[in-house]
Amino acid sequence: MTLTNIDHEKQIYCFKVFYAFLVVLLLHMNNPSIGCSEREMQALLAFKQGLVDDDNRLLSWGRQVQNKDCCQWDGVYCSNHTGHVVKLDLGDQSLQGTISPKLDTINHANNLNWLSNLSCLKYFDLSYTNLTGVVGWLEAVNMLPKLRNLILQGCNLPSPIISSVSVMNSSKSLVHVDLSYNNLKSSIFQWLSGTHTHTNLVDLDLSGNNFNGSSIPDYFGNMSSLAYLTLPDSRLKGGIPNSFAKLCRLRELDLWSNSLSGQLSDFVETLSKCAQMTLERLDISYNNISGSLPDLTNFLSLKDLSLRGNNLSGRIPESIGQMSKLEAIYFGRNSLEGVISESHFSKLSKLTYLDLSSNSLLLNFSFNWIPPFQLRDIKLKSCKMWPSSFPKWLQTQKNYTLLDISDAGISDTIPSWFWDLSQKLMVMDISHNQMRGPVGNIRLEFASHLNLSWNQLEGLIPSILSKVLALDLSHNNFSGAASILCATEDSNLTFLDLSSNYVSGELPDCWIHFKKLVFLDLSNSSLFGKIPTTMGNNRFVGELSSQLKNCTKLTLFDLGENNLSCSIPEWLGASLPNLGILILRGNQFYSSIPPQLCHLTHIQILDLSMNNISGTIPKCLNNLSALTQKGNSSLTIQHYYTYQLDKVLISWPYDNEASLTWKGVRSKYKSTLGLVKSIDLSSNKLIGEIPSEVTDLVGLVSLNLSRNQLTVQIPPRIGMLQEIPKSLSWIDRIGYLDLSENDLSGKIPIGTQLQSFGPSSYGGNPLLCGLPLLRTCTEEEKGFYISLGLGFAIGFWGVFGTLLFNRSCRYTYFNFWTCFIDWLYVKAEIIRQKIPHTR
Repeated sequence: MTLTNIDHEKQIYCFKVFYAFLVVLLLHMNNPSIGCSEREMQALLAFKQGLVDDDNRLLSWGRQVQNKDCCQWDGVYCSNHTGHVVKLDLGDQSLQGTISPKLDTINHANNLNWLSNLSCLKYFDLSYTNLTGVVGWLEAVNMLPKLRNLILQGCNLPSPIISSVSVMNSSKSLVHVDLSYNNLKSSIFQWLSGTHTHTNLVDLDLSGNNFNGSSIPDYFGNMSSLAYLTLPDSRLKGGIPNSFAKLCRLRELDLWSNSLSGQLSDFVETLSKCAQMTLERLDISYNNISGSLPDLTNFLSLKDLSLRGNNLSGRIPESIGQMSKLEAIYFGRNSLEGVISESHFSKLSKLTYLDLSSNSLLLNFSFNWIPPFQLRDIKLKSCKMWPSSFPKWLQTQKNYTLLDISDAGISDTIPSWFWDLSQKLMVMDISHNQMRGPVGNIRLEFASHLNLSWNQLEGLIPSILSKVLALDLSHNNFSGAASILCATEDSNLTFLDLSSNYVSGELPDCWIHFKKLVFLDLSNSSLFGKIPTTMGNNRFVGELSSQLKNCTKLTLFDLGENNLSCSIPEWLGASLPNLGILILRGNQFYSSIPPQLCHLTHIQILDLSMNNISGTIPKCLNNLSALTQKGNSSLTIQHYYTYQLDKVLISWPYDNEASLTWKGVRSKYKSTLGLVKSIDLSSNKLIGEIPSEVTDLVGLVSLNLSRNQLTVQIPPRIGMLQEIPKSLSWIDRIGYLDLSENDLSGKIPIGTQLQSFGPSSYGGNPLLCGLPLLRTCTEEEKGFYISLGLGFAIGFWGVFGTLLFNRSCRYTYFNFWTCFIDWLYVKAEIIRQKIPHTR
């Protein structure tokens, strides 16, 4: 054998050895028996045992032969080299139940101690799994030496009891911690203060917890690697610690919706000491931050600046136009003022989101200004346009999905180009202006919310009912037959307001096509006919359809000023438990008030006036619990309509509106409706007495029982109804009581606020007497003189009787008067001598 052959055979041998080694290695990496260990599988199955998995999301977890390798289970990830479980991700699985390991292997139920068997775990995510009863979850986490990502979002975690041991044993490897939207208290801060946590932690999210007025811990500034700090909606107070000046890697700071205070300039100064080169996103919106906007041009990387909903004042510096990396500006809902010009946006070519709404700003751009940006969100509510013409620069924006230029002082005809809206438009609000002209051919593929209300728009109702989820055209000059509502089948509309227009005709019976409709207002139009079996309002006749009782979530029910003729249905109180406002005024309802109305515990406004209702006032009115409580926490009565968009539920708020008679004047209330608590039963045929239970309604601010046939005396305690809150001065006049035109008798109770109302509130009751009426009560006069005489006698003998029979008191009394007369004489003489004598 030659040397060459020997070398060749050696090469073949080495190749075979290498090939065999490679095959063994590959088999080792892919062999299920080598992958998931028995210990790890048992730990995971023990975890599954305590869960309720009705949707079979963990169907692949089991001991069957085909499921034996836990590395193949859904949500379980293993190392390609060792086969150990390194990641458990069951987030967003909506699992329920408790963590209950097998009691034959582990002695504690309701814990996470089984995690100790997964010693190689690096990624742990059980988001939205109910961990309410897992008290020792923090200790279990500390037993994972290689854990880098801890994600327990929305798990109802109990706030841990922190000991010195748990602080010292805090994980050394954690990089990303997300404990958001639990019920954690500030004790979690102690765990984070562990010395090992400081060095590696990059991303910390504690949003949506309850820190109950705690300040941001100072040691957060010692987390030298921290780049993302998220603490919104957590009830924090105070300012940011001075130690934040050491966060040199900070990229995002999110503190929105807390109770933080202080000057904005202090926030900026602290962060600028180290993070001015790295900070990309700053969100301190919806706090109590005050002061003016400082120069922010030193923050060279800033992309997103959100200062909404604070107490900021002053002008927006023009230097902001030099921050070329800015993509989002959110300054809405402050007290900023001054002029916004083109120089504020000179270099903002990347700007995508702009919110200047609800400030006192004047937008002054040249007529042919071409902005350097293409906006996606445009929020300019209450920003006044100068001049008051329609902003032409909007024609250059092609990509916006949200446009709000409501209450912008625009008094102009809408140009035709505007209706060629962005095909991406989702939300548009141009309400509360003086815009004129017809609505053009809106070529939208789909939109969620269009608000064109409170303008002077005219023409037919736009044919876009099939393209929007919410449409408000109220308070305009739209006309045409109501039959246009039936031009679309299977509409997705959830909100439709056509009130205060010139829509006419008989309301068509096509509401079966509006299966998702939750809000409908057709008031102040010219509709007539019967209420359709599928819906209704306006000058309608006939009876209330019993199908309305299926609207169990109804909160406002206004059928005022129609010609409905029937008894008040019992199902109004029995089937509509959420009613807050019930207005049946100005119809032809007859019979008595059904006692079932007393089940309306949320009712705030009950108006049954101007009907033919007879019988007595129900004694159960004190069951209207919303009226037995004083005050209201909100000026408005706000509700939400909800629609689904791309599998996401979106809620849009609206303020309820109601027309009420106050001191004889009919007015609409919206922004102050929450302050009104009223009962109006006037102009009916009610008989009997005013039930004493009415006096339990201490929250009432208006009670009108006039023009009935009520008899007997006024309940003495009726004057104890709530004193009128000062905030009600925003309404036409504070407080209202009308008991006129009845057959009430007796004396008006004194010593209460009943004397604060004028005589007209009690007129037409010939047997009533006492203030404020001029008619005095005979017994009252007699009682007055008896009281006067008795008072004089007691006063006289109380003083002079003491002087007559008590020698010491008599001596002291006369000595006092002697000294007083001498003092008065001396004072008079001194003053006389100081007056210069004249000749």
